[in-house]
Amino acid sequence: MIGVDIGTTSTKSIVFDLEGKIVGRYLVDYPLYTPEPGAAEHNPDEVFDAVTKTIAQSIHKAGIDPRHIRCVSFSSAMHTLIGVDDHGQPLTGCLSFADTRSFAQTRHIREHLNGHALYLRTGTPLHPMAPLSKLRWLRNERGDIFNRVYKFVSIKEYVLARLFNQYVVDYSIASATGLFNWQQFAWDQEALRVAGVKEAQLSTPRPPTHMLTGLDRAWADTLNLPVNVPFVIGSSDGVLSNIGLGAVRPGVMAATIGTSGAVRRMVHHPMIDPEGRLFCYALTEDRWVIGGPVNNGGLAFRWVRDELGEAEVATAKRLGKDLYEVLTEVAERVPPGSEGLIFLPFLTGERAPYWNANARGMFFGLSLNHRKEHMIRSVLEGVIYSMYSVALALESLAGEAKEIRASGGFSRSPLWRQILADVFGNEVTIPVHYESTCLGAAILGMWALGEIDSFEEAQDLAGAVNRHRPIVENVNTYRKLMAIYRRVYDHLLDEFEAIAEFQRSVGRHGTN
Repeated sequence: MIGVDIGTTSTKSIVFDLEGKIVGRYLVDYPLYTPEPGAAEHNPDEVFDAVTKTIAQSIHKAGIDPRHIRCVSFSSAMHTLIGVDDHGQPLTGCLSFADTRSFAQTRHIREHLNGHALYLRTGTPLHPMAPLSKLRWLRNERGDIFNRVYKFVSIKEYVLARLFNQYVVDYSIASATGLFNWQQFAWDQEALRVAGVKEAQLSTPRPPTHMLTGLDRAWADTLNLPVNVPFVIGSSDGVLSNIGLGAVRPGVMAATIGTSGAVRRMVHHPMIDPEGRLFCYALTEDRWVIGGPVNNGGLAFRWVRDELGEAEVATAKRLGKDLYEVLTEVAERVPPGSEGLIFLPFLTGERAPYWNANARGMFFGLSLNHRKEHMIRSVLEGVIYSMYSVALALESLAGEAKEIRASGGFSRSPLWRQILADVFGNEVTIPVHYESTCLGAAILGMWALGEIDSFEEAQDLAGAVNRHRPIVENVNTYRKLMAIYRRVYDHLLDEFEAIAEFQRSVGRHGTN
């Protein structure tokens, strides 16, 4: 089985055997373009080329007969938007979740178009990430392009349409648009009116097990696949990460930190947060994922690497060690809590639980006794404080979590994993597979083919390699600092808006 994950910075394809063992993988990176303030776009064709290359190369790396591939199943990042013409050619870039140019439209929807009612019907929080806001921005700011669009699609829909000439969207990706009514499992007519689009301009919603067959011979040759191999349309990366982690039973929480991060739980019926802090996205008609994403995960650690890590770069080269490993060794010199230095990790605004694109990062409590190692550790802690803020909102809705399963690039760091256990005050299990999203896509493919009867049946495929138990002394320290972290955010709401507006004005007009 091949699991394909179309991500924000790269696409990867992984070939799994029926026991969940990786037998071949391939990854292709691509840039995120920022042509103007607030923009964050991909080139749709660069992403498509990455998908086709990774599929073909993963089969090659596996060294297997392509006729033995049972299915190709897809995951992709949520909240992407592309406008295409009636020949399927892109008229826009692929607007990613990080594109915030629809900030003003989001505020208008929230304040003047009964936005909270839209959230209650769709389960998608109001934020510039959502295609609902992006569509309104395109209509208002790029009307000449907007009026020429035949279909508005996500990046996965774009890829599948090029391969099969069909426009279909799985329930989870549809749920994340802000346009999908979770009660009717259909496009919400009021949301369409607010966005200014017709239902015919969107893809047909389908279950994640929906299969496409009949590859064109030319594409089959490119992909190194038989023409009759089924393509399972799959789901979104967050939902499939839960499946790949084995976090499918009620009470099991998934925590993922890659470039960004998320905290999620799978439930058997929709749970909509009355306060609008969390998303509620469908997988199937009786499986839902609730939770919230944070903007700044590994992205914040990368900022540390680039801006504070010059000496560590030299050390890593001299010792032949991984740079991030060297940085975490520096952070380990500092006690939990960074001696009272708190980092608010809002380098790119924030999504859950605040949904505040104006939020900005800061070090709070900085004093003369703090050194670079304090700053490095406080960044790692600040990312986890942000994740825990989501977890608190999630527990207020769905009850206390009994188990936490974690994945993503951060899980390679024993220090960062222990910080997660200490801040959350709960044991953390790290599964064998770092590639939980691709594994989740493959498991979904098994389900679509009838190889398994439930996700629980495949839970053991995730395995468990590390367990971190919370250290009571550290838990107590983090509880005190977490309370300060939350108060600091609340006190700075007006100032976040003021500095964000100043930064936008500088971006528009330049400095004098």
